[in-house]
Amino acid sequence: QVQLVESGGGPVQAGGSLRLSCAASGRTFSSLTMGWFRQAPGKEREFVASFTWSGSTTYAGSVKGRFAISRDNTKNTVYLQMNSLKPEDTAVYYCAARSRGTGSIWSPQGYDDWGQGIQVTVSS
Repeated sequence: QVQLVESGGGPVQAGGSLRLSCAASGRTFSSLTMGWFRQAPGKEREFVASFTWSGSTTYAGSVKGRFAISRDNTKNTVYLQMNSLKPEDTAVYYCAARSRGTGSIWSPQGYDDWGQGIQVTVSS
């Protein structure tokens, strides 16, 4: 099992930037595919970005070109740099770890462990 702790969220004005961090423990971090998801009130949890153990990144169309996922295996941490934020980016953001490799990386069901979530609020 992987323990995940997010940080870096908060309020920001539209057009601004935030960087989320997710610190992992409990398993060899470099062997994990890591993902970010978000969930707005009344909506389903949706995929934001992923970074595989082999170095590939994938983004949801709504954030491509504005958000960047990165990881530092020496710090067991994955990051989500969010630029040009929009009010529609307001959500609770979750870090997730995929260790069993089952299911799609685009789906919450493809991940095995989750952080507690962190609020990002973008005001217009």
